[in-house]
Formats: sequence, structure tokens, C-alpha cells
Amino acid sequence: MTNHLKRKQNEKINIALFMLLGFITFISCDSDRDSNPTLLYPTSFVLNTPPYVNAVYDLKNTESVELTTTQPEYGFTAATNYAVQVSLSGDFTNEEEFVTLSTIYTTARMEVNASEIATAMVALLGIENEEDFPTDEFALKIRLMATISGSDHVAYSNTIELPRVIGYYALPELTMPDNLFIVGSLTDWDWGNSIEMIPTHSHPEIFWRMVYLEAGDELKFNSAKAWDGDEFGYDEDYFTNKSITYAGLEDADGNIQVNNAGWYLVVVTVETAGSRYIYQIDFMQPNVYSTGDPAGGYDVYEEANLYSVPASKDGEFVSPAFIADGELRICVKLDGVEWWQTEFVILGGEIEYRGTGDDQERVNVSAGQKAYLNFTQGTGYVK
Repeated sequence: MTNHLKRKQNEKINIALFMLLGFITFISCDSDRDSNPTLLYPTSFVLNTPPYVNAVYDLKNTESVELTTTQPEYGFTAATNYAVQVSLSGDFTNEEEFVTLSTIYTTARMEVNASEIATAMVALLGIENEEDFPTDEFALKIRLMATISGSDHVAYSNTIELPRVIGYYALPELTMPDNLFIVGSLTDWDWGNSIEMIPTHSHPEIFWRMVYLEAGDELKFNSAKAWDGDEFGYDEDYFTNKSITYAGLEDADGNIQVNNAGWYLVVVTVETAGSRYIYQIDFMQPNVYSTGDPAGGYDVYEEANLYSVPASKDGEFVSPAFIADGELRICVKLDGVEWWQTEFVILGGEIEYRGTGDDQERVNVSAGQKAYLNFTQGTGYVK
């Protein structure tokens, strides 16, 4: 009888242990699911209607428009980036009918810059003059675009309407380009082969470059190495009569055609006017000067310091013989610009431009030596 009771007790204990192990396994699996959530791909989420949606939103006299949303159902809380899209027609299927604002938001509550919205409205209306901007109230449609890091999935919110929005002639803030490139027949119209212009120290509006052009060469400029719509070419307003005559410039379907072969110091000056850039393009004599002690002094732009100019693309510019020992300093001369702001030097057999950088490593030369420059190859030497 006793053995029988013991067997019963052991059976109960085994059943209890089995159930406990099963429960632990279930909890463990459930925990694994929690710690390794599955990414869901929602196509929509909710942009909330503002509580004062029927109020007048005067964009010129307010700093921001508040928007709130709920995060898309990704299956877990994810770091989400929100972009704001605005439209007057409400057609978000046509890229010409909406604008995506540049500021990205990372929280579900957004203070959207009012001037960004106003700038987008100007673009959507296609208005180019302030006097043409209407004073009417507009119904503005807004939606959000959500993305998360590590995924190219995009989700879009519902569209809300702000029925009473007053815009104004707001223009995007323009900044001077950091770079400028030359493309054309001399580079086979390939931006990968484009020629980078040299920025001028302390003058962010001026770029220059020494370039050899064959008769009939055509070229354009851009601040990016791309056909992105911002490239610019021939416009009579960009040139002086002196440049047109000197280089034999003419319009070739929007490209700048140069009809007089030779070396040119090409200078581009950039100004801003409202929402657009204005360019002045000068084709100048390819004058290169030595300066400093080996040339007999600084800021001396005389024939005695002027390099000879080769007749061919691969020829060498050659300095007059240096009259004293000292540090080699070379520059081009631009109006209103000091010599050191367009300075360059020969380092390790290469022409190294100072550009917007600090003072360069110094190279010492001796009286009687000359400097030799090949601008096509970007090389140089002293002997």
C-alpha cells in the first residue's frame, strides 16, 4: 500500500514538473518574440487635425504651424523621420502639385517653420514677382511622409486641410556655392572629367581657373558635378563686351562657345538677387605673376614678374629668372583681390592652390632659377 502511494505521489510530481517546464518554455518563447520584434510595413498613419483648424494662419506673422501625429504601426517603437508635404490642389500623386519641405522632424509633435510653408506656396503658385502675389486666403493641404533608418519603406499620412492660410512672397535663402565646375567639349561633356574652379580666399563670390580653349569649344558651369538644372551657360548679361570680343564668345544653344583659341584666365563672380543667382563671367588674359622677395617685392604686377604664355595646351608657363633668394610666391591678379588670396605654389611637383585655406608650406628658390607651370597637367617645377 505504501509503495502504491509513493508511485502516485511521484506521478503527480512529474506531471507538475512537466507543466512547469512547459510554462517556462512558453514564457521564454514569448520573451524572444518581444525582444526580436518583426518589422511591419504600414502604408498609412494618422496626421491629427489641429484644434484650431479654422483659424487664420497668417504665415508672415507667425513662426510656426503645429502638427501632431501618431507613429506608424511598425510593430515596435522606431526612430521615425517625418517630412511635411504641402499642396494647394491636394493632388499628392503629381510631383508638380506638391512640395516636400526640407526640414525633417523626429518627434510626433512638429513646429513646422511658417516661412518654409510660405516659400513652398510661392513655388506652387509659380509667382516670380512680389507684386503678383495674391492677398487671398488659401486652403492648404498637408500630409506627412514617414521613414525609418535601415529601411526604404515609406508611409504616408492622411491629408488634412487648413482652410484659411495667408501666404506672402517668401523666397528661399540663397548661399554662395562652395564649388564651381567647368564642363563642355573640352571635358567630353562628362562631369566626371569636369574642371574644378579655384575659390578665392576671403571672397566667396569669386572663382577662377586657368584654362586652354580650342576654337569652337563650348562650355557650361555648375556648382555640382551634375546635370541638375542649375547649370548655366550663355547669357549676354553675364559678359562684358571686352570678354565677348577677346574670346570671340557666342551663344551655342545655351552653351558658351569660344571662337578664339588660347589660354584664358576664366573668372566667375556670383551674386544673389532674390531667389536667383546672377553671374559675371570674365575671359581675361592668362597673366601669372611671381611675387615676394625673389620677384623684387610684393604686389608688383609688372612685365618683369610676368610668366610667358605657351602657345599650346600642354605648354609651360615660364617665370622670369628670380632676382633674389627667398620663398616662392605665385598668383594671378584680380580686381579688388590681394595677391595672397589667389596664391598658389609648387609642392612635390604639383601645382597646389591655396584657395580658401591657410598659408601653404613654403618653397625656397635661388636667384637665377625659374618656375615652370603646366596648368593642363597641374604640375610644376623650379630649376
